[in-house]
Amino acid sequence: MDLMRTYNWEMPARLVFGPGCSKTAGEELKKLGGSKVLIVTDRGVEGAGVLSGILEALGNAGMPYTVYNGVEPNPSIRCVQEAAALYRAEGCDCLLGVGGGSAMDTAKVTGAVLNNGDVDIRAMEGVGKFSNPIPPLIVVPTTCGTGSEVTLTGMITDTERHYKIPILHRFIFPKVALIDGSLLTKLPGPVVASTGMDALCHALESYTNLNTNPISDALDLKAINMISQWLRPAVANGNLEAISHMVLASTLAGMGFANTRLTIVHALSHPVSGFYGVPHGVANAVLLPYIMEFNLIGNLQRFADVAKAMGEDTFGLTEMEAAKLSVKAVQELNQDVGIPSTLKPYGVTEQHLDAMVEDTFKSGNIVLNPVRVNREQVTAIYRRAMQ
Repeated sequence: MDLMRTYNWEMPARLVFGPGCSKTAGEELKKLGGSKVLIVTDRGVEGAGVLSGILEALGNAGMPYTVYNGVEPNPSIRCVQEAAALYRAEGCDCLLGVGGGSAMDTAKVTGAVLNNGDVDIRAMEGVGKFSNPIPPLIVVPTTCGTGSEVTLTGMITDTERHYKIPILHRFIFPKVALIDGSLLTKLPGPVVASTGMDALCHALESYTNLNTNPISDALDLKAINMISQWLRPAVANGNLEAISHMVLASTLAGMGFANTRLTIVHALSHPVSGFYGVPHGVANAVLLPYIMEFNLIGNLQRFADVAKAMGEDTFGLTEMEAAKLSVKAVQELNQDVGIPSTLKPYGVTEQHLDAMVEDTFKSGNIVLNPVRVNREQVTAIYRRAMQ
């Protein structure tokens, strides 16, 4: 642990944990000065009845609302434009994102567009590319994976280019995150699996990249340990105890990588989702073991730590032997929760391989990967994952 470096840590969102806390959304919005809220969500969340208790509570709090339910997986620029137009037409002055990362990211970027109308979404790519803070935003995560409730990132897909636009700014941190495990108990097992593995990627990439710090280390290792323990029962039956541990682990991992960033797992997964629509968590989970094998030699001790956090017995092993157990543990977890070992079942082929490799190297995570990587190596990883 290098304590001679200077570390920055920023976590401006206030977090509220516990079953039923989502029903305080109206009161929380009023504290932020809101008088009418646009709820940004998707039809799946709405159809599952997740919104019903929140809407009732908003009514009881005297908070008028309008619902935008057009968020789609890997949300597009169109989703943001539609949400912003509805916000303006209905005279809203605050935002409530309810859903997974797609809904929360859409709410964040909608806020950026609303208060920075002269900046095109495509021009927001990168860090700090707009000037004005967003309207008050509260989020309620309904999956256990993205960590978007505690990050300064919004990912929006440019469908014309099949490209996921990373928008990073401290202004899009939510003001409050209401983390209510009771909302997740009816999630389908495959959704729990993919989003849970996404959370594992966040923690594992954050812990093994070149920008770690002591605070993120503690959060990341705790998240890895919790996910290893609780993802299987959460997928199997969605009981409140397991799913509450998973949504907490997701938030811990989100806090970690929000301050350290990631590795090439996400750099490679975004083009897979952009070109083939593969769910983000699935793309990450499939690629993770292949990239761990590639990255092992760059950070043996930390991969050995990951193996231990995942419950592997590393006593008496060399660093290399212990590090390799981390790959084994991830492969077994993927298999147990129903994640395929390759991208082939999702129709991913070499048709767009060159463009995917090109988009991979647009990621700011490339320079943080523990092993230097070139285009030929990325091409080889993609090909292994397509078999």
